[in-house]
Amino acid sequence: MLRFYVSTMRGGKSAELLKKRFDLLAIGKRVEVLTSASDNRFGVGKVTSRLGLQCDANLFDADTEFDAARYADIDVLLIDEAQFLSLAQTRQIHRVLSALEGLDVHCYGLRTDFIGNPFEGASGLLALADEICMLSTYCACGAMATMNQRIDSVGAPVRDGAVLEIGGDDRYRPVCAPCFY
Repeated sequence: MLRFYVSTMRGGKSAELLKKRFDLLAIGKRVEVLTSASDNRFGVGKVTSRLGLQCDANLFDADTEFDAARYADIDVLLIDEAQFLSLAQTRQIHRVLSALEGLDVHCYGLRTDFIGNPFEGASGLLALADEICMLSTYCACGAMATMNQRIDSVGAPVRDGAVLEIGGDDRYRPVCAPCFY
Protein backbone atom coordinates (compact mmCIF):
# COMPACT_ATOMS: atom_id res chain seq x y z
CA MET A 1 0.00 0.00 0.00
CA LEU A 2 1.24 3.48 -0.89
CA ARG A 3 0.24 6.23 1.55
CA PHE A 4 0.97 9.93 1.18
CA TYR A 5 0.92 12.06 4.32
CA VAL A 6 0.69 15.66 3.19
CA SER A 7 0.76 18.92 5.09
CA THR A 8 2.27 22.37 5.25
CA MET A 9 5.52 23.29 6.90
CA ARG A 10 5.29 22.62 10.65
CA GLY A 11 2.39 20.24 10.05
CA GLY A 12 3.88 17.27 11.91
CA LYS A 13 4.99 15.16 8.95
CA SER A 14 8.40 14.19 10.33
CA ALA A 15 6.96 13.65 13.82
CA GLU A 16 4.36 11.30 12.32
CA LEU A 17 7.08 9.43 10.39
CA LEU A 18 9.20 9.04 13.54
CA LYS A 19 6.22 7.81 15.56
CA LYS A 20 5.33 5.33 12.80
CA ARG A 21 8.94 4.07 12.75
CA PHE A 22 8.94 3.61 16.54
CA ASP A 23 5.65 1.70 16.46
CA LEU A 24 6.73 -0.54 13.58
CA LEU A 25 10.10 -1.38 15.11
CA ALA A 26 8.35 -2.20 18.40
CA ILE A 27 6.39 -4.98 16.68
CA GLY A 28 9.42 -6.37 14.85
CA LYS A 29 8.90 -4.88 11.40
CA ARG A 30 11.90 -4.28 9.14
CA VAL A 31 11.85 -0.56 8.40
CA GLU A 32 13.95 1.65 6.15
CA VAL A 33 13.83 5.45 6.32
CA LEU A 34 14.78 7.70 3.41
CA THR A 35 15.06 11.46 3.24
CA SER A 36 16.10 13.94 0.59
CA ALA A 37 19.81 14.64 0.18
CA SER A 38 18.74 18.30 -0.30
CA ASP A 39 17.48 18.66 3.25
CA ASN A 40 20.36 19.62 5.52
CA ARG A 41 18.48 21.65 8.15
CA PHE A 42 19.31 19.24 10.98
CA GLY A 43 22.22 17.38 9.36
CA VAL A 44 22.37 15.33 6.18
CA GLY A 45 20.84 11.88 6.54
CA LYS A 46 18.65 12.81 9.50
CA VAL A 47 14.90 12.94 9.89
CA THR A 48 14.23 15.41 12.67
CA SER A 49 10.99 16.68 14.14
CA ARG A 50 10.65 20.11 15.70
CA LEU A 51 9.53 18.15 18.78
CA GLY A 52 13.12 16.95 19.17
CA LEU A 53 12.74 13.38 17.89
CA GLN A 54 15.32 12.21 15.33
CA CYS A 55 16.58 9.15 13.46
CA ASP A 56 19.20 8.39 10.85
CA ALA A 57 18.02 7.94 7.29
CA ASN A 58 19.38 6.85 3.95
CA LEU A 59 19.35 9.50 1.24
CA PHE A 60 17.57 9.84 -2.06
CA ASP A 61 18.34 12.38 -4.76
CA ALA A 62 17.47 12.95 -8.41
CA ASP A 63 19.58 9.94 -9.45
CA THR A 64 18.05 7.44 -7.00
CA GLU A 65 16.31 4.54 -8.67
CA PHE A 66 13.65 2.60 -6.81
CA ASP A 67 13.83 -1.04 -7.87
CA ALA A 68 12.20 -4.07 -6.29
CA ALA A 69 15.45 -5.90 -5.50
CA ARG A 70 16.61 -3.00 -3.30
CA TYR A 71 13.53 -3.21 -1.03
CA ALA A 72 12.83 -6.96 -0.98
CA ASP A 73 14.16 -7.38 2.58
CA ILE A 74 12.06 -4.73 4.33
CA ASP A 75 8.44 -4.54 5.41
CA VAL A 76 7.95 -0.77 5.41
CA LEU A 77 9.66 2.07 3.57
CA LEU A 78 9.23 5.52 5.14
CA ILE A 79 10.14 8.48 2.89
CA ASP A 80 10.45 11.99 4.33
CA GLU A 81 10.58 15.13 2.15
CA ALA A 82 8.75 13.19 -0.58
CA GLN A 83 7.89 16.39 -2.45
CA PHE A 84 11.49 16.25 -3.75
CA LEU A 85 10.87 12.95 -5.57
CA SER A 86 10.53 13.22 -9.33
CA LEU A 87 7.42 12.06 -11.15
CA ALA A 88 9.47 9.16 -12.54
CA GLN A 89 10.53 8.17 -9.02
CA THR A 90 6.92 8.18 -7.77
CA ARG A 91 6.08 5.83 -10.65
CA GLN A 92 9.06 3.60 -9.75
CA ILE A 93 7.85 3.43 -6.15
CA HIS A 94 4.35 2.54 -7.31
CA ARG A 95 5.79 -0.16 -9.59
CA VAL A 96 7.99 -1.57 -6.78
CA LEU A 97 4.88 -1.92 -4.64
CA SER A 98 3.12 -3.94 -7.31
CA ALA A 99 6.17 -6.24 -7.58
CA LEU A 100 6.67 -6.72 -3.84
CA GLU A 101 3.55 -7.96 -2.16
CA GLY A 102 3.50 -6.96 1.49
CA LEU A 103 5.75 -3.89 1.22
CA ASP A 104 4.14 -0.74 2.58
CA VAL A 105 5.43 2.68 1.56
CA HIS A 106 4.58 5.79 3.57
CA CYS A 107 5.62 9.11 1.99
CA TYR A 108 5.58 12.39 3.91
CA GLY A 109 5.79 15.74 2.17
CA LEU A 110 4.53 19.13 1.16
CA ARG A 111 1.84 19.52 -1.47
CA THR A 112 2.86 22.94 -2.78
CA ASP A 113 5.81 25.30 -2.88
CA PHE A 114 5.86 28.86 -1.50
CA ILE A 115 4.24 30.21 -4.68
CA GLY A 116 1.35 27.74 -4.46
CA ASN A 117 2.49 25.44 -7.27
CA PRO A 118 2.47 21.68 -6.74
CA PHE A 119 5.78 19.92 -6.21
CA GLU A 120 6.46 17.25 -8.83
CA GLY A 121 6.77 14.48 -6.25
CA ALA A 122 3.56 15.56 -4.55
CA SER A 123 1.69 15.56 -7.87
CA GLY A 124 2.84 12.02 -8.58
CA LEU A 125 1.96 10.79 -5.12
CA LEU A 126 -1.45 12.49 -5.15
CA ALA A 127 -2.16 10.66 -8.43
CA LEU A 128 -0.81 7.23 -7.43
CA ALA A 129 -1.25 6.85 -3.66
CA ASP A 130 -3.74 4.30 -2.39
CA GLU A 131 -4.44 6.57 0.57
CA ILE A 132 -3.89 10.29 1.14
CA CYS A 133 -3.69 11.47 4.74
CA MET A 134 -3.95 15.17 5.48
CA LEU A 135 -2.00 16.34 8.53
CA SER A 136 -2.95 19.80 9.69
CA THR A 137 -1.61 22.74 11.59
CA TYR A 138 -2.80 26.28 12.12
CA CYS A 139 -2.23 29.64 10.54
CA ALA A 140 -1.43 32.50 12.93
CA CYS A 141 -5.02 33.72 12.41
CA GLY A 142 -6.37 30.45 13.85
CA ALA A 143 -7.64 28.92 10.58
CA MET A 144 -6.35 25.63 9.24
CA ALA A 145 -3.10 26.19 7.31
CA THR A 146 -3.10 24.86 3.74
CA MET A 147 -0.25 26.84 2.16
CA ASN A 148 3.48 27.41 2.75
CA GLN A 149 4.59 31.02 2.80
CA ARG A 150 8.24 32.00 2.43
CA ILE A 151 9.18 34.99 4.55
CA ASP A 152 12.10 37.39 4.70
CA SER A 153 14.15 38.34 7.77
CA VAL A 154 11.38 40.63 9.10
CA GLY A 155 8.53 38.20 8.43
CA ALA A 156 7.22 39.77 5.22
CA PRO A 157 6.00 37.36 2.48
CA VAL A 158 8.45 36.57 -0.32
CA ARG A 159 6.69 36.15 -3.66
CA ASP A 160 9.50 35.09 -6.01
CA GLY A 161 12.80 33.25 -6.09
CA ALA A 162 14.13 29.74 -6.51
CA VAL A 163 11.61 27.04 -5.66
CA LEU A 164 14.20 24.98 -3.78
CA GLU A 165 15.37 26.91 -0.76
CA ILE A 166 15.78 24.74 2.30
CA GLY A 167 14.73 26.47 5.49
CA GLY A 168 12.81 26.19 8.70
CA ASP A 169 10.64 28.49 10.76
CA ASP A 170 12.94 31.43 9.99
CA ARG A 171 12.11 31.15 6.24
CA TYR A 172 8.63 29.59 6.05
CA ARG A 173 5.35 29.67 7.89
CA PRO A 174 2.12 27.73 7.44
CA VAL A 175 -0.81 29.94 6.44
CA CYS A 176 -4.44 29.68 5.37
CA ALA A 177 -5.44 30.73 1.85
CA PRO A 178 -6.67 34.24 2.82
CA CYS A 179 -3.42 34.98 4.69
CA PHE A 180 -1.39 33.53 1.79
CA TYR A 181 -2.99 35.96 -0.67
